[in-house]
Amino acid sequence: MKIVTLGPEGTFSHEMATLIGADEIVLVPTIGRVFAEVVRTGTSGLVPLENSEAGGVTSTLDCLMQFPVTITLESYLPIHHCLAGTSDQITRIYAHPQSHEQCSKVIEDLNVPVIHTESNAASAIAQKSDPGSAAIISERLTSRHQIPLIRSNIENNACNITRFVQISPGNSSQALQTEGEEKKDQGSEKCSLIIDPDENRAGLLYDLLTPFKREGVNLTRIESRPSKRSMGTYVFFLDIQCEGNWKTSVAELQQIAPIKHLGCYRRWQNQMENL
Repeated sequence: MKIVTLGPEGTFSHEMATLIGADEIVLVPTIGRVFAEVVRTGTSGLVPLENSEAGGVTSTLDCLMQFPVTITLESYLPIHHCLAGTSDQITRIYAHPQSHEQCSKVIEDLNVPVIHTESNAASAIAQKSDPGSAAIISERLTSRHQIPLIRSNIENNACNITRFVQISPGNSSQALQTEGEEKKDQGSEKCSLIIDPDENRAGLLYDLLTPFKREGVNLTRIESRPSKRSMGTYVFFLDIQCEGNWKTSVAELQQIAPIKHLGCYRRWQNQMENL
């Protein structure tokens, strides 16, 4: 299985791609490039979607709005960060924005400037050329780049977990109407939707969620992002469990607001089944 994901080598995305069984991994520098390569080449991609500490990964959410892709699998990875560097007097820290959020308490205590990078691996590379600095990276990267470990497990929450999703090219907006998708849905555990209301009125969100309440369908996640059309307009990301009359709920939702159906999928079964 070939997968495009965020590089360079040593990122958590790279680690997750290895764990789910990719035998060929194409590494690109940004999440946006992952989506672009998936659409351009027809290859599957792997991207972080949300973190238990920092919440949704905004670049992934924005790309899900922009690119014609479907979600085909989700997987979870425990995330542990460390502080690494070669100096006792740290003058600045290199960190990916998500790593910064996940380790904000330690960073605040150090009270030094933070320089954001495109990935944890990029943080390690930057630190190597800046002896007075430190990097927030994984212990695997400290070994790979031979950077002395200053402190382990500096994440705010010991149960820090990132949820990844595997994406494939294609548009599932009409998936509920096709016979092939009916067969594909069998065994699916979750379905993801983007709701893009074209109005702003009292009770709109209540109306959007009522079909799921009525049919007893569990919403496992709801999140909003700016629509980028104008100030104060938003789209909503919903994850629902594929249970009961969930398709009836989605069909009713389509009568209220435009939706992008991101697909139905299962969870990768691994050693983290009890998370």
